[in-house]
Amino acid sequence: MRRVPVFAVLLMLVNLPAPRRVAAAVPDTPDSSAAPAPAASAAAPAKGSSEGRIPIGVGVKVSMLGIGGEVALAVTQRSNVRFGFNAFSYGHTFDKDGVTYKDTLDLRSAQATYDLFLLKEFHISPGILIYNGNKLTANASVPGGQSFTLSNVNYLSDAADPVTGTGKLTVYKAAPMLLVGFGNLVPRGRHFSTSFEIGAAYQGPPRVTLSLGGSACDPSGINCRTISSDPTIQANVVSEQAKLNKSASPYKFYPVLSFGVGFKF
Repeated sequence: MRRVPVFAVLLMLVNLPAPRRVAAAVPDTPDSSAAPAPAASAAAPAKGSSEGRIPIGVGVKVSMLGIGGEVALAVTQRSNVRFGFNAFSYGHTFDKDGVTYKDTLDLRSAQATYDLFLLKEFHISPGILIYNGNKLTANASVPGGQSFTLSNVNYLSDAADPVTGTGKLTVYKAAPMLLVGFGNLVPRGRHFSTSFEIGAAYQGPPRVTLSLGGSACDPSGINCRTISSDPTIQANVVSEQAKLNKSASPYKFYPVLSFGVGFKF
């Protein structure tokens, strides 16, 4: 048998390739525990249900326009649009020139304003009474045998046909308005709110109409005439109406003072 030199055996062992590591033999084997993308996606927080929703506030208020409600929507971080309604009725009795008037003040209106917040919750709010149904109605009467005056002319109410009538004061059906105040119906960072506002609405010169019926006599109680058919008395009624309109004409602006509370959803 041929013997192999020891030196040749050692040389063969040195030149043998090194065995591959097990871990290196499977570098491309997928590892489900090392998949970062799905895990990150699962861990991402869900969006809040209110994200993208327009904040809305509702409230109630008491003002010189009546008792009412309002709703506001946030337009920007420093502005809202607001809509509201007002209603109230009040009765009163007074005498003027011997005529007794039992009047009723009816406040009915709807408004829209744009609230611009200049400094925190201090705001200026231009707007409009989109419906202005505010009016004053009255029933007039003069007991029989009692004297009264129309356009500086004295008369005596006929005992057999006492003087009666109606009166009415109306204003423009729409009125621009300007308000300033504190408070935000859609507060940023909380739910409850309070507000105070002051301002005025331009309602135009009030218009007064007066209508009288029955019979009127001379101050002595004789020569009684039906008011509706006597041109002289009718002329005095028209003159009295003109005098009432002149007295009311300065009140073109209706003052507004209001307090309110609200809640934001």
